[in-house]
Order: sequence, then structure tokens, then C-alpha cells
Amino acid sequence: MTSVQSLSANAGTATSPTSSASSLHDLVLHSLDEDQAQEVISIPLEGKSSVADYMVIASGRSTRQVAAIAQKLSERIKQGGFGPVRLEGLPAADWVLIDAGDVVIHVFRPEVRTFYNLERMWAFGDQGAA
Repeated sequence: MTSVQSLSANAGTATSPTSSASSLHDLVLHSLDEDQAQEVISIPLEGKSSVADYMVIASGRSTRQVAAIAQKLSERIKQGGFGPVRLEGLPAADWVLIDAGDVVIHVFRPEVRTFYNLERMWAFGDQGAA
């Protein structure tokens, strides 16, 4: 199983997200592992944003793999009973955003991920002064 890095230095200190969000998060991580996504990072957003409870960032090796990961993940989320998801960026598949409500997933090609560096943007409160 691929290890998932969490960017929260204080995970578990705030109230935990709902069990539904946690179950969805687990399904997302399992699906990304099944589809061999690379460099999977999970960022707890509770207390940082009201948009979602988790943000998950992953990479695919090519546009074809990025598209396949996104499509399979959206199907698994629907089959898991978490409702429909919104997909953005699928035609180009350089960066696909999957909005599953409580969990927002970004799947990138490595070069695009490096350029946007979302991990750094969302981890600002967890790191010491640079």
C-alpha cells in the first residue's frame, strides 16, 4: 500500500470530521492506491476552510493515467453511495479536480503539480516561519 503523507502538524487536535467525510476520505485514498497514483498527500482542511473536510493531491504519470484515475475515482465515489461528483479539467487531463463534497481531490501530471504547488499553499498554517 502506498503511504499517504499528511501535511497537518496538529491533526486530531480539533474536532474530527464527520464519519461520512472520513469514510469518503478512506475510499478516495484506497482508490488512488488501487490506481497507482503517485505522491498522494492528504491535507485536513477543518479549521482552514469551510469548502471541504479534506483535500487530497495526487499525481499520475501521464495525461492518460490522470484521466483514468479521475474517472475511476468518480465512479467509485458514486457506487459507494456518496452521490455524484463534479469533474473539471478532464478533457486536457493535465490537472483534474474532483469535487466530492467533503473531499476535494486534485490529480496532476507531475510537471503541472510542481508548477502550482498546492501543498505549499495549503500547508502555510502547519509549518514554522520560513
